[in-house]
Amino acid sequence: MAIGSKIRTFYNGTWHDEDVAIMRAADHGSWVGSTVFDGARFFDGRTPDLEAHCARVNRSAEALMITPTMVPEDIVAAVHEGLSAFTRDDAVYIRPMYWAIDGDASGIVPQPDSTGFAICLEAVPMADQGASTTLGRTQFRRPVLEDNVVNAKAGCLYPNNARMLAEVRKRGFGNALVADAMGNVAESATANVFMIKDGEAFTPIPNGTFLAGITRARHMSNMRADGMKVHETVLSFADFADADEVFLSGNMMKVTPVTGFEDTSYQIGPITRRVREMYWDWAASST
Repeated sequence: MAIGSKIRTFYNGTWHDEDVAIMRAADHGSWVGSTVFDGARFFDGRTPDLEAHCARVNRSAEALMITPTMVPEDIVAAVHEGLSAFTRDDAVYIRPMYWAIDGDASGIVPQPDSTGFAICLEAVPMADQGASTTLGRTQFRRPVLEDNVVNAKAGCLYPNNARMLAEVRKRGFGNALVADAMGNVAESATANVFMIKDGEAFTPIPNGTFLAGITRARHMSNMRADGMKVHETVLSFADFADADEVFLSGNMMKVTPVTGFEDTSYQIGPITRRVREMYWDWAASST
């Protein structure tokens, strides 16, 4: 199902002005779930960190034993060609993706010379500056590398995220704050997470249970350049209940302020606002 309005699809080397059907019923990706994607953004005429996202989709493919067929530079070039049909005022979600077409004799292991590739461009507005969310706890946790492909942005991971969201939404929350296998905070169901305490920023240390995002790294770099102290460390749910500010970091909306976690309420504070301001300033100056 499309999440945006105007859609363009790059498939078999050609751009199409529609949501093109790209997979067959017997494709490995259709029935075994060997699909990976990445997400970048076009807004204000810019594509911040597009190269990093296009490189990561290839790493994700390799983690699922799918052979990439495009080098990152060619993916970037194709994206820019596709974006030529949009205007500067459009906000576009950029999604390159791979899937395996054929498997081995068992049907399980992808064949190295049989890979599908597409790029989907969807017009999806950026969130309003005042948009925020709330967080609830979920019984579901992030997996570990020993039992799932947490080192990839893989479609097969998202049903777990979906049940996290469905569970907390029934209790009136907008997103879930999720534990890792040890019971410490990992991220939200849809994005990385930061908390602010006494003017310093804290975020869960990457421990192999979640992707430390490209936008997350950009925020950390911007905050440190601005003189803020940023800590990657082990964080508990109690730490978040005691935080002064909390915000989510993800490619889709870049910065999403959090106004509540279970029974705790937060203001949209000055550091959250500053992080958002710095990201937009960086994007304007770097592309």
